[in-house]
Amino acid sequence: MSSKVKHQSLTPATQWLRQHDIPFEEKSYEYVEHGGTALAASSCGIDHHHVIKTLIMEDEHARPLVILMHGDCEVSTKNLARQIGAKHVAPCKPEQAQRNSGYMVGGTSPFGTRKKMPVYVQKTILELDHIFINGGRRGYQVGIDPKVLVDVLGGIPVDCANEE
Repeated sequence: MSSKVKHQSLTPATQWLRQHDIPFEEKSYEYVEHGGTALAASSCGIDHHHVIKTLIMEDEHARPLVILMHGDCEVSTKNLARQIGAKHVAPCKPEQAQRNSGYMVGGTSPFGTRKKMPVYVQKTILELDHIFINGGRRGYQVGIDPKVLVDVLGGIPVDCANEE
């Protein structure tokens, strides 16, 4: 990586990406509460389907997990639970998600999380050539090759998308 490259943000996520020599581009935008991935996509000029949300959920034993989903899709928790061998999967409460990930809700990244959690990736994300995912703070996206999610992060492909 060139020393001339300016980095807008140092977060646990960008530190993790640098430690693993993963090239990434940065995009910042004005964060708005409940703006979600649609706001990130429109503010940064990115196709909404290529903006990936990082959701912290838990199984029936309150074991946390990460699910990565297209911004324009919802997670079928029923399908996710079935595919990972759980009886039930539900989103964590915001304060629990923050304790598990180390990130504020709205700024959650799958990289550099506080707790080691299994990461599940909607399999169609892996078919894209480039994605944008939260870089570890609100209003900050990093663009990466989605192969990183499986090859380096250890994400497990699943099929649990519901189109919005």
